[in-house]
Amino acid sequence: MAAYISRLHHISLHVSNVDKFASDLVSRFKFVLFAARLGERTRQLAFRKGSAVFVVNERPNPGPGGLNEDLRVISDRPAAHTQRIHAGKPHQDGGLRCLYDVSPYYPVDTACNVCFEVEDVERSFKALHHLGCDFLVPPTTIRDHRGLLTYSVVQSIVGNVCHTLIDRSKYEGGFLPGFDVIGKDYSLQEEEEEEEEGEGACPVTHFDHITYACPRKTTHQVMRWYERLFGFQRFFIDSNEDVDEGYVLNQEGIGLRLTAMEYWKCSRAGLTLPSAHKKEADCKFVIAESLPEQGRNQVDTFLEQHRGPGIQHIGLYTKDIVSTAQTMAEAGVRFFSPPPAYYTEVGKQQEIQEAGHNPQMLAQHGILLDTDLHRDPSAQTGCGENTRYLLQVFTKPLFTEDTFFLELIERRGASGFGEGNIRALWRSVQAYMENEEKAALKTVKSAQP
Repeated sequence: MAAYISRLHHISLHVSNVDKFASDLVSRFKFVLFAARLGERTRQLAFRKGSAVFVVNERPNPGPGGLNEDLRVISDRPAAHTQRIHAGKPHQDGGLRCLYDVSPYYPVDTACNVCFEVEDVERSFKALHHLGCDFLVPPTTIRDHRGLLTYSVVQSIVGNVCHTLIDRSKYEGGFLPGFDVIGKDYSLQEEEEEEEEGEGACPVTHFDHITYACPRKTTHQVMRWYERLFGFQRFFIDSNEDVDEGYVLNQEGIGLRLTAMEYWKCSRAGLTLPSAHKKEADCKFVIAESLPEQGRNQVDTFLEQHRGPGIQHIGLYTKDIVSTAQTMAEAGVRFFSPPPAYYTEVGKQQEIQEAGHNPQMLAQHGILLDTDLHRDPSAQTGCGENTRYLLQVFTKPLFTEDTFFLELIERRGASGFGEGNIRALWRSVQAYMENEEKAALKTVKSAQP
């Protein structure tokens, strides 16, 4: 591998209405605004829930000459350059450029930057550049009174997704240079204790996984890119999964291929990553690809409305999905609901009850439960010997387009993605998409003279 990833630091989004999205993250999803950078023509706001951090960037409108000039690929500038930033205050250097990101004009709101901490940005840049990677920002050092940080931004192989690589080993601030930290700088332990004491518990702790929607027959190309450059390894969703084909559902109106990968599995190379002793939460990546035999589906809808491949959804890990879903629903979050028959089908009620849950309570919030029968001897769980399971629920799309959404997931010893739930989730999302298309068509027809 060329770049050694130690942990996922944050995920960036570019949205046209920062105020609305920020309000939703705080009031509905219970994230906390903890850092901000205000430029003359752009805003960057950082929100945290546990160790899950979103940086929301104001998506600029195209000005004279367009903004694509900011997307130039820098491939011949190996030397780092340094900037001094006055954190959180409007300044001339702010312009349209985002710190730790790029600010291209993109036609729709999008989640498009996954930021990794790495051991050495300069080393990673040289190694990745040698392998032909396109860099949007060369190694750049940012300083403030709390220290310095070096970063660069590399264009990924997946649509508009890029990866910021940062080394913050010489920085002691609460977030990143250039940002003002707002309010109390909670430790994660203090945040969890306050969460447990408060009403309406919403114990989200970290990012569980990130799912890419990709065009057909591109999965292997994406997998090879991440394996060669960042040391990602294949993660099998199901024990019977085909090595070449991935996890395939191609029946009953469902045409879907899922393939998963993960980092930090570098023991065979004899590497000890900085995060190993910290017990940082792992985050997996899933590639979703539609299959043509079953007709158009939500992956195709994403590719069309997003104008290309990208991040379809992000899984938020929660220690109590029932409490989290209830708190968010009361605050206005809309979740997909599976067909009512899901909770009454043969064996499902018993499966839910044996896992210690109430079928009616799960049905009330649209939460699905999947038991993992393929026990991993190394997994530590307080459940019974054969009751490894997970629970999950999807939100409806967060943007105007039917593209990006969030997932809540609680794991009780299960490491997969609820392969037994995929059919129910798929059908609920598909029904929503079809109803949206019918409503849009009806609106168009009613507007015609």
